[in-house]
Amino acid sequence: MRKLQFFVPENYDGVTVKGFLRGYCQISARMLAKLKRVSKGITADGKLMIATDHLKVGQRVILQLPEDEPYQLLPKDVPAPKVLWEDHDFLAVDKPAGQILYRRPGHEERDTLMASVCTYLGKNGEPSAFRPLYRLDKDTTGIVLLAKNAYAASAAIGKIHKVYYAVCEGVLSGCGTVNAPIGLMPGHSLQRMVREDGASAITHWKEIGSGKNQTLIACSIETGRTHQIRVHMAYLGHPLCGDDFYGGRKDLIFRQALHCGYLKFIHPITKSVVKISAPFPKDFCALLSVCNINCTKAVREMDPEILF
Repeated sequence: MRKLQFFVPENYDGVTVKGFLRGYCQISARMLAKLKRVSKGITADGKLMIATDHLKVGQRVILQLPEDEPYQLLPKDVPAPKVLWEDHDFLAVDKPAGQILYRRPGHEERDTLMASVCTYLGKNGEPSAFRPLYRLDKDTTGIVLLAKNAYAASAAIGKIHKVYYAVCEGVLSGCGTVNAPIGLMPGHSLQRMVREDGASAITHWKEIGSGKNQTLIACSIETGRTHQIRVHMAYLGHPLCGDDFYGGRKDLIFRQALHCGYLKFIHPITKSVVKISAPFPKDFCALLSVCNINCTKAVREMDPEILF
C-alpha cells in the first residue's frame, strides 16, 4: 500500500486537514472521500486525523492510499511492455504500432497495453488499475505515461509536456501553429475534420529535416483532441505519410508516421523534473532513409528542450 508524506508549511498553519489536503496536496474530493474509509488513511505525527481537525506548521502528514483491485493475471504469453522509466508512482512504456490501449471488439485482451502493463505490475507485486494519462492511437508509437495510484494520476494529468515526431507529405520549412477547431466528419463516428463548430485545438509544429518530398517535423499540442496532429497537418495540405485516413500515401509506410518521442513533467510527489525519451522505431527510421532524411543526424541535432 502506497504512503505519501507531506509537511505542513507556514502558510497552512491552523488550516483544517481538509483544507490542507485539497489546497496544498491537491487531493480531489473523490480521493479525500476514499481516504476517510481507509484504516489510518490520514495521520499527522502518528495521530489519526479527521477532515475537520486543524494542523500546525511542521507537522508530518501521512496519507495511506487505498489499494487497487488486483487485475486478473492473464496467461504467461502476455507480452511484457518495453519499460522506459519507472518509480513508485509512475510507469512509462514504449508502445509499439498496432497495439490498442483497451480491449475492443475484434481484438484479444492479451494484445492490449492494459493487459501488458497490468500483468507486468501484478507480477512485480504492484497490483494497479490501468491509468494512462493520455492516449495514443493504435498505430501511433512511443511513450505512454501511466500512474500507479489515483493520487499520482489526478496530480499529473494535464500537466505533461509531450513532443511528437511525424513525417508528412511535401516540403515544409520553419515552424508554425495551427489553431483550428476539430469535430467529427459528417456521417462518420471516428474520422475528424476542421470545422467551425468543433472543439478548440492548437498544434505547434517545427521542421527538423526534409528530403525528396517529405518533411520530418516535431509537434507539440496544447489540446488533446482525437487525431489532432493528423487532422491539422492534413488541413495544412501536408498529411502524414501512411495516414490514408486523412489523405496520406501508404506506399512508403503502412501506418501513420507519428511517434511520441519525448515528455517532461514535474513529479507531483518528489517535485523533481522527469524527462523521458523513446527512440524512433525501425519502420520510422526506414521511412526517413527512403525519404533521404538523415535519421541519425536529425536525432542528434534536435533538442526537445528548445523546440517549443
